[in-house]
Amino acid sequence: MLKIKTPKSGRIKRDLEKRAPKLVETRKKTLILHGTKTSSVLNSVLTEIHHLKKDNSIKYSRRNDKIRPFESGGETSLEFFSLKTDCSLFVFASHTKKRPNNLVIGRFYDHHIYDLVEVGIENFRSVGSFSYDMKLAPQLGSKPFFAFIGEAFESVDELKHLKEVLLDLFRGEVITNLNLAGLDRVYVCTALSPNRVFFSHFALRLKKSGTKVPRMELVEVGPSMDMVVRRHHQPDDSLRKEAMKMAPDSTKKKEKNVVKDDILGKLGKIYIPDQKVGSVPLANKSKGVKRERREAKAAKGEGDNPTTPKKQKQDSE
Repeated sequence: MLKIKTPKSGRIKRDLEKRAPKLVETRKKTLILHGTKTSSVLNSVLTEIHHLKKDNSIKYSRRNDKIRPFESGGETSLEFFSLKTDCSLFVFASHTKKRPNNLVIGRFYDHHIYDLVEVGIENFRSVGSFSYDMKLAPQLGSKPFFAFIGEAFESVDELKHLKEVLLDLFRGEVITNLNLAGLDRVYVCTALSPNRVFFSHFALRLKKSGTKVPRMELVEVGPSMDMVVRRHHQPDDSLRKEAMKMAPDSTKKKEKNVVKDDILGKLGKIYIPDQKVGSVPLANKSKGVKRERREAKAAKGEGDNPTTPKKQKQDSE
């Protein structure tokens, strides 16, 4: 039997409650790590990703020799860091002769590796290489737009997987309502080939157009890079099914006889039971009926002659 340790202080108890599974998950944190050897390009890439996700990312500067995400046993350190920092995503950079400028993006489930995507970085341009008005710089923590250009994102498995990971990495917190005034950035991913994607970052300006829909202008603010997909590892069907499972309280109950229309909105059907009019007694209290009764009573009184003597009952002998 394993001994279950209970928290002895309130601070530890509160920390465990924050890390416990929730019906509505908070924004996911990203862990940024260096491998045994990294190049100047990878150092700049990690710095830019940390800057884009500064409000919900943790960056370690120390080298990590034992991390091999795609090898058996090489993910132990990653899972330890995930448990320590409570991060759901990670970005790991390494540079070797076989795989130069290598970047591994992955996700965790229950502090274990869920899936992995390995890309090579080429033609990298940092934020400092772009000249633009600093007033257009996106605000920290703002909600971004995403644009995936190319049919390969729907037909090629590697790019479909990369699309899922990039969305999870940069989308931030999941919300239900959005104010257009708070949209100030766009991530554009263009599929150049079945294994190459051009990634770029733009600032968004909303201008008046004379209608309710504003006119949008894009200004490239960086970073931009080419991502060449090398290896990817998808989760098993059983693990994916377990990770996608939703809590019973978060699912909405089906509303009967309710239909939602894009134009008319919410429409409902009301079923009225059959009304048995013939068998239901009606209240006879109308004034017209009362008047007819009075007239009939008066006519009956005039028909009876009050002077006529009533027949007396004869005594029987």
